[in-house]
Amino acid sequence: MTDLPNIPLTSHHRVEVDGVNVFYREAGPSDAPVILLLHGFPTSSFQYRELIPRLADRYHVIAPDLPGFGFTEVPADRGYKYTFDSLAKTIFAFTQALKLTHYAMYVFDYGAPTGFRLALMAPERVTAILSQNGNAYEEGLGDAWQPIQRYWREPTLEHRNAIRTGLNLEGMRHEYSVGIPDPSLIKPEGYTLDAALLARPGNVDIQLDLFLDYANNVKLYPKFQEYFRTAKPPLLAVWGKFDPYFIPAGAEAFKKDIPNATVTFLPTGHFALETHLQEIAVAMREFLGEHVGKASHV
Repeated sequence: MTDLPNIPLTSHHRVEVDGVNVFYREAGPSDAPVILLLHGFPTSSFQYRELIPRLADRYHVIAPDLPGFGFTEVPADRGYKYTFDSLAKTIFAFTQALKLTHYAMYVFDYGAPTGFRLALMAPERVTAILSQNGNAYEEGLGDAWQPIQRYWREPTLEHRNAIRTGLNLEGMRHEYSVGIPDPSLIKPEGYTLDAALLARPGNVDIQLDLFLDYANNVKLYPKFQEYFRTAKPPLLAVWGKFDPYFIPAGAEAFKKDIPNATVTFLPTGHFALETHLQEIAVAMREFLGEHVGKASHV
């Protein structure tokens, strides 16, 4: 009988925090250093399905679904206000419930302003930051933000509905393929699941509320940058250089505040994990091995 490789299994759990039923994926030794994977729009922890087992032999990997995304459930009577402050408050409560006293953070897209808020709330917990197209600088905002920036300036129904038209299956397929030299590499599972979850009653309006609130992330950029300068967490930016939303200047900007930051560009778009999973996993393992360590029994 041929032996199978010892690939860590990913388990799925729920926990009630902040009046929200948070769904999360988990793998790896319970005594290993923690990596918190924070997803972006329009995804969920599903985007990390192949990354998790590539890290979990050495690390305790935890990937929650943000409120409004994936399989996290927010009761209607909770009256949840979909802002990034709210998302961060819920995820902070999640880390409290799981007794996570120290963690490295992998932040992508919406996961970045969520994770950077966590860092402001408890800077002593953050052992390292891995930013994959997770922005914190105005120079990192690409031209693709123009329709949303117009919505920030004039939050009219017309501008809201202009964004609404792209929040469907075809729009999600487009989001995944932009900046990808070979779109045939994109597996359909991710954007198909995203579109199905977007199609739930009321979810599109949740997303539109978050698009509007993203302006408050930009206002917080100076505080995020002050945290980088003060705490100087080990930081690895792995960036799809053809991303039209968060352009390469945003990755390079980390070096202004964290001179020792490592910045790596990949020939892909926003959803870099879809095309460069192996390269990202290798870079993460090297970076984490240097700055965070690994499980004591490995």
